Amino acid sequence: MTTTALTAGRTTTGGATTARPRRHLLSSADLSREQVRELLDTAAEMHAVQKREVKKLPTLRGRTVVNLFFEDSTRTRSSFEIAGKWLSADVINISGKGSSTSKGESLRDTVMTVAAMGVDALVMRHSASGAAHQVSQWVDAHVVNAGDGTHEHPTQALLDAYTMEHRLGSLEGRHVAIVGDLTHSRVVRSNLITLRTLGAKVTLVAPPTLMPSGIRAWSERDGFAIGHDLDAVLPTADAVMMLRVQRERMSGGFFPTAREYTVGYGLTRARLDALTAANPDAVICHPGPMNRGLEIAADAADAAQSLVLDQVSAGVAVRMSVLYHLLAGSEGEDA
Repeated sequence: MTTTALTAGRTTTGGATTARPRRHLLSSADLSREQVRELLDTAAEMHAVQKREVKKLPTLRGRTVVNLFFEDSTRTRSSFEIAGKWLSADVINISGKGSSTSKGESLRDTVMTVAAMGVDALVMRHSASGAAHQVSQWVDAHVVNAGDGTHEHPTQALLDAYTMEHRLGSLEGRHVAIVGDLTHSRVVRSNLITLRTLGAKVTLVAPPTLMPSGIRAWSERDGFAIGHDLDAVLPTADAVMMLRVQRERMSGGFFPTAREYTVGYGLTRARLDALTAANPDAVICHPGPMNRGLEIAADAADAAQSLVLDQVSAGVAVRMSVLYHLLAGSEGEDA
Protein backbone atom coordinates (compact mmCIF):
# COMPACT_ATOMS: atom_id res chain seq x y z
CA MET A 1 0.00 0.00 0.00
CA THR A 2 1.87 3.16 1.01
CA THR A 3 5.08 1.23 1.75
CA THR A 4 7.29 -0.17 -0.97
CA ALA A 5 6.21 -3.74 -0.24
CA LEU A 6 2.99 -5.42 0.75
CA THR A 7 4.59 -7.81 3.18
CA ALA A 8 4.58 -6.88 6.85
CA GLY A 9 7.59 -6.77 9.09
CA ARG A 10 10.43 -4.60 10.32
CA THR A 11 13.52 -3.10 8.81
CA THR A 12 17.00 -3.24 10.26
CA THR A 13 19.39 -0.28 10.18
CA GLY A 14 22.89 -0.61 11.59
CA GLY A 15 21.88 -3.65 13.62
CA ALA A 16 18.91 -1.88 15.19
CA THR A 17 15.35 -2.93 14.39
CA THR A 18 13.01 -0.11 13.45
CA ALA A 19 9.29 -0.31 12.88
CA ARG A 20 7.75 0.34 9.51
CA PRO A 21 4.98 2.92 9.39
CA ARG A 22 1.37 1.81 9.29
CA ARG A 23 0.24 0.91 5.79
CA HIS A 24 -3.00 2.15 4.25
CA LEU A 25 -4.93 1.89 1.00
CA LEU A 26 -6.06 5.43 0.32
CA SER A 27 -5.66 5.81 -3.43
CA SER A 28 -5.17 3.59 -6.45
CA ALA A 29 -2.09 5.71 -7.17
CA ASP A 30 -0.49 4.21 -4.04
CA LEU A 31 -0.14 0.88 -5.84
CA SER A 32 2.58 -0.12 -8.27
CA ARG A 33 1.88 -2.63 -11.01
CA GLU A 34 3.58 -5.31 -8.93
CA GLN A 35 1.42 -4.52 -5.91
CA VAL A 36 -1.77 -4.56 -7.98
CA ARG A 37 -0.74 -7.94 -9.39
CA GLU A 38 0.00 -9.29 -5.90
CA LEU A 39 -3.40 -8.13 -4.63
CA LEU A 40 -5.23 -9.64 -7.60
CA ASP A 41 -3.32 -12.92 -7.36
CA THR A 42 -4.17 -13.18 -3.66
CA ALA A 43 -7.79 -12.33 -4.48
CA ALA A 44 -7.90 -15.31 -6.83
CA GLU A 45 -6.86 -17.55 -3.95
CA MET A 46 -9.42 -15.91 -1.66
CA HIS A 47 -12.11 -16.34 -4.30
CA ALA A 48 -11.72 -20.10 -3.99
CA VAL A 49 -12.82 -19.81 -0.35
CA GLN A 50 -16.28 -18.76 -1.54
CA LYS A 51 -16.72 -22.17 -3.13
CA ARG A 52 -15.89 -24.06 0.07
CA GLU A 53 -18.53 -25.42 2.38
CA VAL A 54 -16.87 -23.74 5.36
CA LYS A 55 -15.92 -20.22 4.26
CA LYS A 56 -13.46 -19.41 7.02
CA LEU A 57 -9.72 -18.84 7.31
CA PRO A 58 -7.94 -18.25 10.64
CA THR A 59 -5.66 -15.59 9.19
CA LEU A 60 -6.91 -12.50 11.07
CA ARG A 61 -8.05 -14.14 14.28
CA GLY A 62 -7.70 -11.63 17.12
CA ARG A 63 -7.75 -8.61 14.79
CA THR A 64 -10.52 -6.00 14.91
CA VAL A 65 -11.79 -4.21 11.81
CA VAL A 66 -14.26 -1.32 12.07
CA ASN A 67 -16.39 -0.39 9.05
CA LEU A 68 -17.06 3.31 9.55
CA PHE A 69 -19.57 4.39 6.92
CA PHE A 70 -20.83 7.97 6.90
CA GLU A 71 -22.71 7.34 3.65
CA ASP A 72 -25.22 4.63 2.79
CA SER A 73 -23.81 1.50 1.21
CA THR A 74 -24.93 -2.05 0.57
CA ARG A 75 -22.30 -3.71 -1.61
CA THR A 76 -19.13 -2.18 -0.21
CA ARG A 77 -19.97 -2.36 3.49
CA SER A 78 -21.43 -5.87 3.24
CA SER A 79 -18.47 -7.19 1.27
CA PHE A 80 -15.95 -5.70 3.71
CA GLU A 81 -17.92 -7.23 6.59
CA ILE A 82 -18.00 -10.66 4.94
CA ALA A 83 -14.32 -10.37 3.96
CA GLY A 84 -13.28 -9.61 7.53
CA LYS A 85 -15.42 -12.37 9.02
CA TRP A 86 -14.22 -14.99 6.53
CA LEU A 87 -10.68 -14.09 7.60
CA SER A 88 -11.78 -14.58 11.26
CA ALA A 89 -11.42 -10.91 12.22
CA ASP A 90 -13.83 -9.28 14.65
CA VAL A 91 -15.84 -6.86 12.52
CA ILE A 92 -17.83 -3.91 13.86
CA ASN A 93 -20.11 -1.78 11.68
CA ILE A 94 -20.70 1.87 12.55
CA SER A 95 -22.90 4.10 10.39
CA GLY A 96 -22.84 7.87 10.40
CA LYS A 97 -26.47 8.02 11.46
CA GLY A 98 -25.74 5.84 14.46
CA SER A 99 -22.51 7.54 15.50
CA SER A 100 -21.83 10.60 17.61
CA THR A 101 -21.32 12.67 14.46
CA SER A 102 -25.12 12.80 14.22
CA LYS A 103 -24.99 14.61 17.59
CA GLY A 104 -22.50 17.15 16.35
CA GLU A 105 -19.20 15.45 17.17
CA SER A 106 -16.37 16.16 14.76
CA LEU A 107 -14.98 13.49 12.43
CA ARG A 108 -11.64 13.71 14.22
CA ASP A 109 -13.14 13.07 17.64
CA THR A 110 -15.22 10.18 16.32
CA VAL A 111 -12.35 8.33 14.65
CA MET A 112 -9.95 9.06 17.51
CA THR A 113 -12.50 7.59 19.93
CA VAL A 114 -12.94 4.46 17.84
CA ALA A 115 -9.19 4.06 17.34
CA ALA A 116 -8.58 4.45 21.09
CA MET A 117 -10.45 1.19 21.60
CA GLY A 118 -7.48 -0.61 20.08
CA VAL A 119 -8.87 -1.47 16.65
CA ASP A 120 -6.47 -2.67 13.98
CA ALA A 121 -8.11 -1.25 10.84
CA LEU A 122 -10.66 1.36 9.87
CA VAL A 123 -12.55 0.91 6.61
CA MET A 124 -14.09 4.30 5.96
CA ARG A 125 -16.55 5.87 3.54
CA HIS A 126 -17.19 9.59 3.75
CA SER A 127 -18.82 12.26 1.61
CA ALA A 128 -15.76 14.54 1.76
CA SER A 129 -12.95 13.98 -0.73
CA GLY A 130 -9.69 13.38 1.12
CA ALA A 131 -11.37 12.30 4.36
CA ALA A 132 -9.67 8.89 4.45
CA HIS A 133 -6.24 10.45 3.95
CA GLN A 134 -6.87 12.90 6.77
CA VAL A 135 -8.01 10.12 9.10
CA SER A 136 -4.84 8.15 8.34
CA GLN A 137 -2.88 11.09 9.80
CA TRP A 138 -4.86 10.98 13.04
CA VAL A 139 -5.04 7.32 14.01
CA ASP A 140 -2.59 4.51 14.72
CA ALA A 141 -4.56 1.97 12.69
CA HIS A 142 -4.58 0.82 9.09
CA VAL A 143 -7.03 2.87 7.02
CA VAL A 144 -8.80 1.63 3.90
CA ASN A 145 -10.57 4.17 1.72
CA ALA A 146 -14.00 2.72 0.90
CA GLY A 147 -14.97 5.84 -1.06
CA ASP A 148 -14.29 9.49 -0.30
CA GLY A 149 -16.63 12.00 -1.89
CA THR A 150 -16.10 12.24 -5.64
CA HIS A 151 -12.41 11.43 -5.27
CA GLU A 152 -11.54 7.70 -5.22
CA HIS A 153 -12.70 4.17 -4.46
CA PRO A 154 -9.58 1.99 -4.84
CA THR A 155 -11.02 -1.41 -3.85
CA GLN A 156 -13.80 -0.96 -6.44
CA ALA A 157 -11.17 -0.44 -9.13
CA LEU A 158 -9.31 -3.55 -7.99
CA LEU A 159 -12.42 -5.71 -8.10
CA ASP A 160 -13.39 -4.31 -11.49
CA ALA A 161 -9.95 -5.16 -12.88
CA TYR A 162 -10.10 -8.61 -11.30
CA THR A 163 -13.52 -9.28 -12.84
CA MET A 164 -12.52 -8.13 -16.30
CA GLU A 165 -9.30 -10.15 -16.22
CA HIS A 166 -11.20 -13.25 -15.16
CA ARG A 167 -13.26 -13.04 -18.36
CA LEU A 168 -10.88 -11.35 -20.82
CA GLY A 169 -7.47 -12.45 -19.63
CA SER A 170 -4.69 -9.87 -19.43
CA LEU A 171 -5.84 -6.28 -19.73
CA GLU A 172 -2.62 -5.26 -21.47
CA GLY A 173 -3.71 -3.45 -24.64
CA ARG A 174 -7.42 -3.99 -24.00
CA HIS A 175 -9.77 -1.09 -24.67
CA VAL A 176 -12.06 -0.15 -21.78
CA ALA A 177 -14.73 2.51 -22.21
CA ILE A 178 -16.00 4.18 -19.01
CA VAL A 179 -19.30 5.89 -19.73
CA GLY A 180 -21.63 8.23 -17.88
CA ASP A 181 -21.60 10.56 -14.92
CA LEU A 182 -17.87 11.17 -14.67
CA THR A 183 -18.18 14.42 -12.72
CA HIS A 184 -19.78 12.88 -9.64
CA SER A 185 -18.11 9.47 -9.72
CA ARG A 186 -15.38 8.35 -7.32
CA VAL A 187 -15.11 5.09 -9.28
CA VAL A 188 -13.81 6.63 -12.49
CA ARG A 189 -10.57 8.07 -11.09
CA SER A 190 -9.56 4.85 -9.32
CA ASN A 191 -10.48 2.72 -12.32
CA LEU A 192 -8.60 4.95 -14.69
CA ILE A 193 -5.45 4.71 -12.56
CA THR A 194 -5.67 0.94 -12.03
CA LEU A 195 -6.54 0.10 -15.64
CA ARG A 196 -3.69 2.24 -16.94
CA THR A 197 -1.36 0.59 -14.41
CA LEU A 198 -2.31 -2.79 -15.90
CA GLY A 199 -1.69 -1.57 -19.44
CA ALA A 200 -5.25 -1.06 -20.65
CA LYS A 201 -6.32 1.66 -23.07
CA VAL A 202 -9.10 3.76 -21.56
CA THR A 203 -11.66 6.07 -23.13
CA LEU A 204 -13.92 8.23 -20.97
CA VAL A 205 -17.28 9.01 -22.57
CA ALA A 206 -19.84 11.49 -21.27
CA PRO A 207 -21.85 14.54 -22.27
CA PRO A 208 -19.83 17.75 -21.93
CA THR A 209 -21.80 18.72 -18.82
CA LEU A 210 -20.69 15.56 -17.01
CA MET A 211 -17.01 15.73 -17.93
CA PRO A 212 -14.80 16.66 -14.94
CA SER A 213 -13.13 20.06 -14.88
CA GLY A 214 -9.68 20.01 -16.48
CA ILE A 215 -10.32 16.65 -18.17
CA ARG A 216 -8.44 17.53 -21.36
CA ALA A 217 -5.20 18.43 -19.60
CA TRP A 218 -5.59 15.35 -17.41
CA SER A 219 -6.04 13.09 -20.45
CA GLU A 220 -2.98 14.52 -22.16
CA ARG A 221 -0.88 14.04 -19.04
CA ASP A 222 -2.00 10.49 -18.20
CA GLY A 223 -2.57 9.12 -21.70
CA PHE A 224 -6.24 8.27 -21.98
CA ALA A 225 -8.87 9.30 -24.51
CA ILE A 226 -12.05 11.29 -24.01
CA GLY A 227 -15.14 11.47 -26.20
CA HIS A 228 -18.78 12.49 -26.37
CA ASP A 229 -19.99 9.97 -28.97
CA LEU A 230 -20.72 6.59 -27.36
CA ASP A 231 -21.71 4.98 -30.66
CA ALA A 232 -18.30 5.80 -32.14
CA VAL A 233 -16.45 4.22 -29.20
CA LEU A 234 -18.43 0.98 -28.77
CA PRO A 235 -17.17 -0.92 -31.86
CA THR A 236 -13.58 -0.96 -30.55
CA ALA A 237 -14.34 -1.64 -26.87
CA ASP A 238 -13.40 -4.87 -25.11
CA ALA A 239 -15.21 -3.76 -21.97
CA VAL A 240 -17.83 -1.10 -21.34
CA MET A 241 -18.27 0.21 -17.80
CA MET A 242 -21.49 2.11 -17.28
CA LEU A 243 -21.54 4.56 -14.38
CA ARG A 244 -24.60 5.39 -12.32
CA VAL A 245 -26.18 8.79 -12.88
CA GLN A 246 -25.81 10.19 -9.37
CA ARG A 247 -28.85 12.41 -9.22
CA GLU A 248 -28.50 12.81 -5.45
CA ARG A 249 -25.22 14.68 -5.99
CA MET A 250 -26.55 16.92 -8.74
CA SER A 251 -27.74 20.47 -8.26
CA GLY A 252 -28.92 22.00 -11.49
CA GLY A 253 -29.58 20.57 -14.93
CA PHE A 254 -26.74 18.40 -16.20
CA PHE A 255 -28.95 17.02 -18.98
CA PRO A 256 -32.42 18.02 -20.20
CA THR A 257 -34.39 14.84 -19.41
CA ALA A 258 -33.75 11.25 -18.38
CA ARG A 259 -34.96 10.10 -21.79
CA GLU A 260 -32.50 12.34 -23.63
CA TYR A 261 -29.66 11.02 -21.47
CA THR A 262 -30.64 7.42 -22.29
CA VAL A 263 -30.85 8.20 -26.00
CA GLY A 264 -27.38 9.75 -26.00
CA TYR A 265 -25.46 7.78 -23.38
CA GLY A 266 -27.47 4.79 -22.20
CA LEU A 267 -26.45 1.23 -22.96
CA THR A 268 -29.69 0.40 -24.74
CA ARG A 269 -30.69 -2.85 -26.41
CA ALA A 270 -29.62 -1.42 -29.78
CA ARG A 271 -26.20 -0.47 -28.44
CA LEU A 272 -25.82 -3.88 -26.80
CA ASP A 273 -26.45 -5.47 -30.20
CA ALA A 274 -23.94 -3.14 -31.85
CA LEU A 275 -21.32 -3.93 -29.19
CA THR A 276 -21.68 -7.70 -29.50
CA ALA A 277 -21.79 -7.55 -33.29
CA ALA A 278 -18.47 -5.71 -33.33
CA ASN A 279 -16.88 -7.81 -30.57
CA PRO A 280 -18.74 -10.94 -29.41
CA ASP A 281 -16.35 -11.26 -26.44
CA ALA A 282 -16.92 -7.73 -25.13
CA VAL A 283 -18.12 -7.47 -21.53
CA ILE A 284 -20.32 -5.05 -19.59
CA CYS A 285 -19.58 -3.76 -16.10
CA HIS A 286 -21.41 -1.51 -13.66
CA PRO A 287 -20.24 -0.70 -10.11
CA GLY A 288 -23.84 -0.49 -8.90
CA PRO A 289 -26.39 0.34 -7.86
CA MET A 290 -27.89 0.53 -11.34
CA ASN A 291 -30.53 2.90 -12.62
CA ARG A 292 -32.18 0.42 -14.98
CA GLY A 293 -33.72 2.17 -17.93
CA LEU A 294 -31.52 5.25 -17.48
CA GLU A 295 -27.82 4.49 -17.98
CA ILE A 296 -28.35 0.79 -18.69
CA ALA A 297 -31.24 -1.19 -20.16
CA ALA A 298 -32.47 -4.32 -18.43
CA ASP A 299 -31.47 -6.32 -21.51
CA ALA A 300 -27.87 -5.16 -21.10
CA ALA A 301 -27.78 -5.51 -17.32
CA ASP A 302 -28.93 -9.13 -17.54
CA ALA A 303 -27.13 -10.11 -20.75
CA ALA A 304 -24.66 -12.98 -20.91
CA GLN A 305 -21.93 -10.38 -21.40
CA SER A 306 -22.83 -8.63 -18.13
CA LEU A 307 -20.34 -9.01 -15.27
CA VAL A 308 -22.40 -7.10 -12.72
CA LEU A 309 -22.93 -10.03 -10.35
CA ASP A 310 -19.38 -11.24 -10.98
CA GLN A 311 -18.21 -7.86 -9.70
CA VAL A 312 -20.18 -8.32 -6.49
CA SER A 313 -18.67 -11.76 -5.96
CA ALA A 314 -15.18 -10.49 -6.72
CA GLY A 315 -15.66 -7.67 -4.23
CA VAL A 316 -15.46 -10.03 -1.28
CA ALA A 317 -12.33 -11.77 -2.59
CA VAL A 318 -10.54 -8.51 -3.38
CA ARG A 319 -11.37 -7.01 0.00
CA MET A 320 -10.18 -10.18 1.71
CA SER A 321 -6.92 -9.73 -0.19
CA VAL A 322 -6.59 -6.09 0.90
CA LEU A 323 -7.26 -6.87 4.57
CA TYR A 324 -4.87 -9.81 4.41
CA HIS A 325 -2.01 -7.74 3.02
CA LEU A 326 -2.59 -4.90 5.48
CA LEU A 327 -3.08 -6.97 8.61
CA ALA A 328 -1.74 -10.50 8.33
CA GLY A 329 1.54 -10.93 10.12
CA SER A 330 1.83 -7.23 10.98
CA GLU A 331 1.35 -7.75 14.70
CA GLY A 332 3.64 -5.50 16.62
CA GLU A 333 5.05 -3.79 13.55
CA ASP A 334 4.76 -0.43 15.27
CA ALA A 335 5.92 -1.56 18.70
